[in-house]
Amino acid sequence: MTQMASLLRKLKGISPSVQRADIADDGSKRADAQTAAGVNSTTPAKPSPFRKRNSPPAAKKLCTETVQEDAPVRKKNSRQSDTTARILNSLSIPCPDPTLEERTRDAHQNHALRLVRQEDWEKLSGLINEADRNNTMTPGGMSVAELLAFGARADVVMAAEHALLDSVPEHDAPLMRGIEALEFVLAEYPDDYIIGCIVAHAHMDMAWAWRGIGWDVEIAPRNREAFDAHFARARDIVKSLRNAPKDSALLASTSCALLRGDNISTKSIADRYEALINLNPENTSPLRALGTHMLPRWYGTYQELELEARRTAARTQQIWGAGGYTWVMFDAISVDDEACARLDLPFFMEGLHDIVMRRPDPHTVNLLAAYCANTMGQAYSGNDAADHIRAQIAACARWIVREHLTELHPMIWAHAAQGFVNNLRVSSASRFAAAGQDDALRIIAGLFKREIAEGKRIIFTDEGPIATAV
Repeated sequence: MTQMASLLRKLKGISPSVQRADIADDGSKRADAQTAAGVNSTTPAKPSPFRKRNSPPAAKKLCTETVQEDAPVRKKNSRQSDTTARILNSLSIPCPDPTLEERTRDAHQNHALRLVRQEDWEKLSGLINEADRNNTMTPGGMSVAELLAFGARADVVMAAEHALLDSVPEHDAPLMRGIEALEFVLAEYPDDYIIGCIVAHAHMDMAWAWRGIGWDVEIAPRNREAFDAHFARARDIVKSLRNAPKDSALLASTSCALLRGDNISTKSIADRYEALINLNPENTSPLRALGTHMLPRWYGTYQELELEARRTAARTQQIWGAGGYTWVMFDAISVDDEACARLDLPFFMEGLHDIVMRRPDPHTVNLLAAYCANTMGQAYSGNDAADHIRAQIAACARWIVREHLTELHPMIWAHAAQGFVNNLRVSSASRFAAAGQDDALRIIAGLFKREIAEGKRIIFTDEGPIATAV
């Protein structure tokens, strides 16, 4: 436990006068780094905001309106409201409550959380080991091993993030209590790489909680010291995992999440992601994170971004077709005008078709439709070349929705409107989801404007949308 003692010495005296820089920007380091870990950092083990206590788990409802009881109030004149209501009443689309993907993620995270609270680390380790060895994925394409590992550290990370929510936490805030408990578990199982990855990720999560999401120059010195200390400890843990299997995607993901510092070369970044992607090419999170980290604001250049996107597409051709190129560019072009302006648009659009063909599940279809319509469709910047590209990508929402959409996932649309920022703070999940539903129905109604004007009703079925006479 000498490493833990060293960490405690480094962090001594930080908590009473902590400051946080919570100024969001396109260069948000925490969001990008958490994407590299392959796990969405929305609140773990939390039920869908649409879930009703007395409703069956897989209940569905028809989305025919955009206004819910707790939805944000938007001022409209009566004529606009009547027109909007008339158009939206012409849509009938199932809204799973919660979605299959949400139920699956919740189940894995809650299972891991229960095992940790029962202190059954051996069972948890075996469960994660099996998922890691088999590259088990959720229906929407998220690594089950990473979901379980996320659930295992949820209590510790959530407590730290809550304590650091305000600029100055309480003097006796238990910032180190949870991580100390995890360090004792690691000391008990020093040769278990699964537990090592869990504890290393917990340190990294706490580091980002200390740092906040602002630029480096905005971070208070003591917060930066805490960030560096937690990351240093995480690196030490990963270096000590000498008996870990070389084909572990979980360990490779942990290694990628450790990317931090000016001494890391572009080639080493690309090599590290290549190793991770090759272990589980069906996991899209590393592909998206690779593109983000190849931007000049991180470790790469625009030329290297294009090169790595094409190399990845070639390596994953059997899995994604041209989709490998699309996934790597997915987030990069939404936050960087120059990257967007340089995009090989025909290749990107070919990739969209290949992704839908290979993974036509509702989660992926909603993700792509919301990305095209909201993330790209609302990202006009004044850069003519980039805006021209974004407009053509936004137009792809038409064929994605009209040919492939079978149900609506409002939370995906809500996140798409915010650029899929992983560490986005949401004061009300129900209001956030209601805003996503409002955007989605408005956009979908616009895509069927001609049919609706003819007095038809658009009904979404398992085979896609159909227009019927009212």
